[in-house]
Amino acid sequence: MRRNKPAIAVCVIALMTSLPAFAQRAELKLRYDRPSGKVWEAALPVGNGRLAAMVYGNPEGELIRLNENTVWSGSPNRNDNPHALAALPEIRQLIFDGKMKEASQMAAKNIQAEKINGMCYQPVGDLQLTFPGHEQYTGYARELDLQTAVATTTYTVNGVKYTRQVLASIPDQAIIVQLTASKPGSLTFSAGMKSPQKSSVAAKGNNELVLSGISGDKDGVPGKVKFQSQVKFKTTGGKSAANGDAISITGADAVTIYISIATNFVNYADLSGDEVARTTAYMNKVWPKNFSGLLKDHIAAYQRFFNRVQLDLGTTDSVKNPTDIRVRDFRNGNDPQLVTLYFQFGRYLLIAASQPGGQPANLQGIWNPLMDPPWGSKYTININTEMNYWPAEETNLTEMHEPLIQMVKDLSVTGRETAKVMYGAGGWVTHHNTDLWRITGPVDGIYSAMWPMGGAWLSRHTWEKYLFNGDQQYLKTVYPALKGASEFYLDFLVEEPTHKWLVVSPSMSPENNPKVYPGVSIAAGATMDNQLVFDLFSNTIRAAEILQTDKALVDKMKAARDRLPPMQVGQHSQLQEWLQDLDNPNDKHRHVSHLFGLYPANQISPYRTPELFTAARNSLIQRGDVSTGWSMGWKVNLWARLLDGNHAWKLIKDQLTPAGVNKGENSGGGTYPNLFDAHPPFQIDGNYGCTAGICEMLLQSQDGDIHLLPALPEDWKKGRVSGLRARGGFEIQEMVWDNGQLSKITIRSTLGGNCRLRVPNALKENGQLKVASGNQTNAFFQIDPGAPALVSDKAKLDVLALPNTVVYDLPTQAGKTYTFVRK
Repeated sequence: MRRNKPAIAVCVIALMTSLPAFAQRAELKLRYDRPSGKVWEAALPVGNGRLAAMVYGNPEGELIRLNENTVWSGSPNRNDNPHALAALPEIRQLIFDGKMKEASQMAAKNIQAEKINGMCYQPVGDLQLTFPGHEQYTGYARELDLQTAVATTTYTVNGVKYTRQVLASIPDQAIIVQLTASKPGSLTFSAGMKSPQKSSVAAKGNNELVLSGISGDKDGVPGKVKFQSQVKFKTTGGKSAANGDAISITGADAVTIYISIATNFVNYADLSGDEVARTTAYMNKVWPKNFSGLLKDHIAAYQRFFNRVQLDLGTTDSVKNPTDIRVRDFRNGNDPQLVTLYFQFGRYLLIAASQPGGQPANLQGIWNPLMDPPWGSKYTININTEMNYWPAEETNLTEMHEPLIQMVKDLSVTGRETAKVMYGAGGWVTHHNTDLWRITGPVDGIYSAMWPMGGAWLSRHTWEKYLFNGDQQYLKTVYPALKGASEFYLDFLVEEPTHKWLVVSPSMSPENNPKVYPGVSIAAGATMDNQLVFDLFSNTIRAAEILQTDKALVDKMKAARDRLPPMQVGQHSQLQEWLQDLDNPNDKHRHVSHLFGLYPANQISPYRTPELFTAARNSLIQRGDVSTGWSMGWKVNLWARLLDGNHAWKLIKDQLTPAGVNKGENSGGGTYPNLFDAHPPFQIDGNYGCTAGICEMLLQSQDGDIHLLPALPEDWKKGRVSGLRARGGFEIQEMVWDNGQLSKITIRSTLGGNCRLRVPNALKENGQLKVASGNQTNAFFQIDPGAPALVSDKAKLDVLALPNTVVYDLPTQAGKTYTFVRK
């Protein structure tokens, strides 16, 4: 079945502004009644986009593990395989002849990277604080307050209450630790640093530690990222002194610890920075400030982002329990506030891991204690990196999207050489992994590496950001990346012999293989590839038309798009994953790549493509619920797009289960004590994906309308949310529902234009939407004074009809707010 062209967005849009606040029904805190001990997945994360720390909260020996987002192994490098171009025609012919094993073997020899498979994100080191006599304590508590982004530990020793506060300041670009005691003169401890890197530690004066190091080598690429961390201690009362390579504090009333870190990294091709001068400059800026001022500025900068969205799903007595106990009991209990906490934790993590001017959130955000972390803690761009940014626009964190947009721009430069050298194509390409150095060649073995589609998926983010902001000046800045990605596929697509469709070859359906070709993933025209190219061409065409440029290129893309393979329904009533009908209904693979067209794309719709919609649902049922953590996050979004809130809710309950509890084929997933997502091991994409999924359950805007409460579970009978954003320039300033029925909606239009609302039938009376003006309250809806009347278009309503919903068109004016309430 040939796909329909993508739906036009509601209308172009603009950035969101401040929101009317409503009180949260419960504090947004991760709370614990015991220390982390040695368990990294129990420690609490803080970050300011560039610097990160994991806070363990151990009374006798506080451990603070430090990261800086440009400390990676290696140095500028490339991993293109120059043999690929000559071998390409034969590999393609082997695929078309059905000789997949031979094609894969030849690709392994000629396309797979010869040596370099990406560098590792690495730690700076540890700050260790040792408190003699604090082994025995009472009244222990620690928490991470999502409303202030401060991690706090308290406990009592010999009648003295000790308090530690840790924050990562965005405005001051430093990590701050504040130590206080209820009795003057009670703070006595020693401080030291260590690092797994090639490094040295020295005490400077009587109140400073300096850690200097250089990153590790990998795959024959020498580590050249130089870094320094300066840690200074400001005491109130007491004394501080150097003791070898440590600092000793004796009898202080309070101590503020200032942590500054910087590297020599300038950009992916330049390591000419002065890490010592940079670290010193950060320290000189922050050192004169007292803790109260630092805390005030930190909270103000953080809340500028965090406070934009509020969610209330109700509260029960479960909020009184420690967070790890709440996760343990969640599946079989009644704790709706934990969903709110988990949703907001995802937003917290995005603010903490991704700030303008910095690096994008990697596979572990910015938190990593290991020199050789799982999968290098790189950017896995066949799903995981993109998933990190699914919540950015809809949950009102558009600024956090900027580092990823900049990485796409970088890759559009480095990927040109790969496109030319390996495939003889114009434009740019990248495969399924990249790193700080913006490598674009294949990474790892050919089974997962043979996927030249990273540029297509990443480019989608540049267009999606435009759909939410409507800024043509922004669009001009990202259009070259969109255009270059499209130019690559115009050159790379090849005609397959059976239907004469244009296909991507060689490629694969990420990390999966048809069971008829055991251990061999290589393919041509995989469904995800067709969807990605269709999506890319469509978005680039629309961008070019908006900017009134490149008409000849637009014509080429339209012609090529018309020749792409259609999505097909297979013998098991499933959406086919491959060009041929090779799906196994018992396949439980974690990747559901062929459902990209359902989410995050909008090629599959209950209104426009009902047959494909049903086939996608069948595929997801066949694939099953049990999966790794990030896959669960994806499935929450998919079930929300399938308008099945109860099934999406079931996946959330599976995710909010202690790590290691879920069993079954391809098992995994769950949540660690500190709410980090378990692949396992830890991957942050599951956190971000689930936050996006909760948003999709409450609001969707991908199909030409703003669909309110599209996938509300039966258990979420009452709630309210504010601050979510919709494509077309609209902000949901407040949405309230009761007994499963929408009762109030306030929408702000930032650019004006038509706002098409899809609302539950419970909001219509005799098939008509009644409109009131002024202060009238006796109508079904009350609308703000001066707002234009709603327009009903019966023909459109018939076309867009769906059981239990009705569509209304609302002409809006830029800057106006519209409120509707149920009578």
